[in-house]
Amino acid sequence: MKEERTHPVRAGGRTVEIQRPDKVLFPDDGITKADLAEYYRAVAPYMLPHLRGRPLMLERHPDGVGGPRFMQKNTPESYPEWVRRVEVGKEGGTVVHTVCDNTATLMHLVDQACITFHRWQSRTGRLERPDRLVFDLDPSGDTADDFETVRRAARQLGELLDDLRLNSVLMTTGSRGLHVIVPLSGDTDFDGVRSFAQEVAETLAGRDPDHLTTAVRKQARGDRLYLDVQRNGYAQTAVTPCSVRARAGAPVAAPISWDQLDDPRTGPRRWTVTDALEQARTDPWGDALGGRRALGPAGRRLAALR
Repeated sequence: MKEERTHPVRAGGRTVEIQRPDKVLFPDDGITKADLAEYYRAVAPYMLPHLRGRPLMLERHPDGVGGPRFMQKNTPESYPEWVRRVEVGKEGGTVVHTVCDNTATLMHLVDQACITFHRWQSRTGRLERPDRLVFDLDPSGDTADDFETVRRAARQLGELLDDLRLNSVLMTTGSRGLHVIVPLSGDTDFDGVRSFAQEVAETLAGRDPDHLTTAVRKQARGDRLYLDVQRNGYAQTAVTPCSVRARAGAPVAAPISWDQLDDPRTGPRRWTVTDALEQARTDPWGDALGGRRALGPAGRRLAALR
């Protein structure tokens, strides 16, 4: 049978052509570009609120997950004019990032074999003021025992954030650990946010030095979990909720509730393209991201605890 060359997808008021829809992107699982487009089109209502207005870094795999990986920041001139762009400063110049505000743009990026979407913690118009803070709980290994360490660290961090009166939500990364995300009011710049996150991480590691560390060098961590706050710097990115990861099984970075953390079935790759939509529909974060807080009061509470 001759391979279908294009597959039209209706997205809002546009029709986006998916080129080479039968191209297999996940060879171990038989997942094609058309399958990926179907997933992203279905999950778009739950994913787009986390994408809109944010500069993106796009993880592209034109030859599938077994081929070369391209981490794309700059938007090619060949992209349609209706794809939104934002020019941001970098050392020595600027870069024009893609912004995904709608399903049509999402479909176009899938057509470019973008498997994973990594987003800034700030939005266009207020690029210097992040409205998200991300703790990446990165275990030393990739076993069930290592994820038990992640669970324990997430609980400890959640309790500390509660003491600081900061809302927080959980997300599996689709890789090895968890992200703990804190919504912010946007009154603090990147340096201030990262400094605060580092102080929180150091406080937590100081309470449990046998299991937790803030050491950047892997050699210094041993078998301890790394409390990574580096994603909170200017132009740094973190994987977007509902993004597919370029790993066997097509796992998804899935939002979860705090109650689900205790479910023995929960792990970093628990949800995949086959069931992540069902998980998203449960609305595990509710309105938690609406409870944005300023870091000034939280910083004073943290200083009192330290």
